[in-house]
Amino acid sequence: MERLDLLGAISEEPDRLTRQFAGEAMRRADHAVADWMKAAGMVVHHDNIGNLHGRYEAETPSPPTLILGSHLDTVRDAGKYDGPLGVMAAIAAVQRLHDRGRRLPFAIEVIAFADEEGLRFSSTYLGSRAVAGMFDAADLDRRDPVGVTMAQAIIAFGGDPLRIGEDRWRGRLLGYVEVHIEQGPVLEGLGLPVGVVTAIAGQARYRVTFKGSAGHAGTVPMRGRHDALTAAAEFVLAVESEGVSHEGLVATVGQLSVYPGASNVIPGEAALSLDVGHPDETVRIGGTRQILERAREIAMRRGIETAAELLSDNPSVPCSAKLRALLTGAIEAEGLTPVHLASGAGHDAVPMSSLTEVAMLFVRCKGGVSHNPAESVMTEDVAVSIAVLGRFLELLARA
Repeated sequence: MERLDLLGAISEEPDRLTRQFAGEAMRRADHAVADWMKAAGMVVHHDNIGNLHGRYEAETPSPPTLILGSHLDTVRDAGKYDGPLGVMAAIAAVQRLHDRGRRLPFAIEVIAFADEEGLRFSSTYLGSRAVAGMFDAADLDRRDPVGVTMAQAIIAFGGDPLRIGEDRWRGRLLGYVEVHIEQGPVLEGLGLPVGVVTAIAGQARYRVTFKGSAGHAGTVPMRGRHDALTAAAEFVLAVESEGVSHEGLVATVGQLSVYPGASNVIPGEAALSLDVGHPDETVRIGGTRQILERAREIAMRRGIETAAELLSDNPSVPCSAKLRALLTGAIEAEGLTPVHLASGAGHDAVPMSSLTEVAMLFVRCKGGVSHNPAESVMTEDVAVSIAVLGRFLELLARA
C-alpha cells in the first residue's frame, strides 16, 4: 500500500494523477517498480514498446512461464489502484517466494504494461498487444495532442519502434493472471474481499449521426422542423431503455456534439458516441442491433437521415476454466467464500487471451468507483489478494 501511494504521487500534473505512455512520469514510475522487482529476486528489462519485465526463474532449466501483471499508465485525473495494484500484488507474491528461497516448476514473468488506457495516443492496450503479437505498425504514425508521433515517443523512451515485433512472447506459457480492482459494486454488495472473473465483456463503439435541416428558431414552425437534436435526444433514451431491458447489458452515450450549435438555430446535425457491452456475445450483438434499428426508426419517423460508423468491436473473452478453478481453490484455502463475476471493463487480459489462457482476480473497491481520485481499496483486501495469488501459485505448481 505504501508503494501504491508512492506510485500515486508520480504524475505529470502537480494536482492530479496522470501518467501517460512513454512520458517522464512513466519513466520515474518504472524506475521505482524495477527496484522493487530486483529486490524480489527478479531479473529486469524493458522491451521496445516500453513494458517493464521482471523474471523470477524456475527450479529447473527451460521451464514454461506464467505471466502476472497489469498496467502502470493511467487515465487523466486517475485513482491510484487501477492497474498498479495488479503489478504490486504480483511483485509481493514473488517476494514471498524469494524470501523463502522457493522456486517453482515454472518461471514467473511479472509485466508492468506501458499502456492500457490509451490516453496519449487514443489506442488502447499498446503494451499487451505488443507482447501478444497484435501490435499494429500503423499506430506508430499516431500523434499525441502536441504533435509527437508514437514512434518518436518510443525512441525518446529508449525503445526501437522498428523492433516491436520482437516484443512478442516466444516460449511455452501456462497462462496470464491479472489482479485488478473490480471497478464495480458486486463484491462490496456481497461483503467479500475478492472474486474470480468469469469473462471480460465484449464491447462495441460507434459514432452515430443524425442529419436534419437547420433553420431559424424563431420562424420555422414546430410541426415543420427536422431537428437533429430532438432525434438524438430520443435516441439517447432508447439506448438507456435497451440497456436496462437485458440483465448485464450496458449501453451508454457519453459524447454529444451539435451543429451549428447556436441558441437561435434549429440543430441540423447531431453526432453521438455509442458504447455497448455484455459478457455474452449473443446478448451484446442483439442489443446493439436493436439500438441501431431504433436509430433508423427514429430518423425515418422524423424525416431525417442517420448513419452509424463502427469505431471498434472487441468480442467477449472467457476466462480459462482451469485457471479459474485454481483461483477458486486458492480462495477456499484461505477460508473465504468464492464468488464468480463478469468484468464489464476491458483489461490487458483481452489481448493476452490471443496468446494464452487468462484469468483475473478482482479486489473489492469502495462504491465500485474507478477512473477517479476517489478510488479506494482496503489494506485487508489487498492482503487477501496477495495471499490468494500465493496459494494459486502453489496449486498451479502441483497441477
